[in-house]
Amino acid sequence: MSATVDTANTREAPTWTSMAIDRVRVELKEFLRTREQMVFVFLFPIMLLLLFGQIFGGQELGDTGVTFAQYFLAGMIATGILNTGFQSLGISIAIDRDADALKRIHATPLPPTAYFAGKLAQVVFVSVVQLAILVGLGVAMYGVSLPPDAGHWWTFAWVFALGTAASVAWGIATSSLLRNAKAASAILTPVVLVLQFTSGVFVVFSQLPTMFQTFAEFFPLKWLAQGMRSVFLPEIFASQEVRSSWEHPVTAIVLAAWAIAGLAIAVRTFRWMRHDDN
Repeated sequence: MSATVDTANTREAPTWTSMAIDRVRVELKEFLRTREQMVFVFLFPIMLLLLFGQIFGGQELGDTGVTFAQYFLAGMIATGILNTGFQSLGISIAIDRDADALKRIHATPLPPTAYFAGKLAQVVFVSVVQLAILVGLGVAMYGVSLPPDAGHWWTFAWVFALGTAASVAWGIATSSLLRNAKAASAILTPVVLVLQFTSGVFVVFSQLPTMFQTFAEFFPLKWLAQGMRSVFLPEIFASQEVRSSWEHPVTAIVLAAWAIAGLAIAVRTFRWMRHDDN
């Protein structure tokens, strides 16, 4: 009888997969219930796309036939990935830590990897929905063409994957380096704004001062935006880039390096408890 009971209990024990799936559900529910976060993640880039599209959308960039709205769409897709994976995630984890939610989660049988899998799945889901909305608006309102062949979609897939990995890794890492949620919001928002203005999101990258270009090349957003431009803009526009090329190999290396570095720092520094806890 004892062996039978033990076998039944063993069979009923949750697996890592089931716990990770449950955590994904929790993360999505919490995100959907947080109106402020939804407004920032979804409405902010949409609002910017519509605003800049109406003001500058019809202006053509050189003799490429590319309008500013088309150029701006690629930048908003890139910055949407960064906002969701880096800024929004970093702030949300810092809020959970301040509220002792992380401490309670850490005290449960939930494996840490399942917790982070839930966070990653939530970021991917939100990013995909946000991207679909942005592309839909770009096609419907500004005549943006979808990638014409499998090669462009493959480029989109690996740029999206590496950009998301780098953003999530640094979102997790940064959440532990900041002392509290207030500091997270106050520091991460200006950081993202600086990167947006220097990485060719709001202004054509090749028209920025050389000092800004050099600064931006050290950070992932510039390469993420350039990778997305190579997907959604015609090949002729590559000649308008600083080095007259999409630089796909460099883009992959830089994004992968940031993802690996962020993961290494996150593993070494992540905190389940607040900084002022003993």
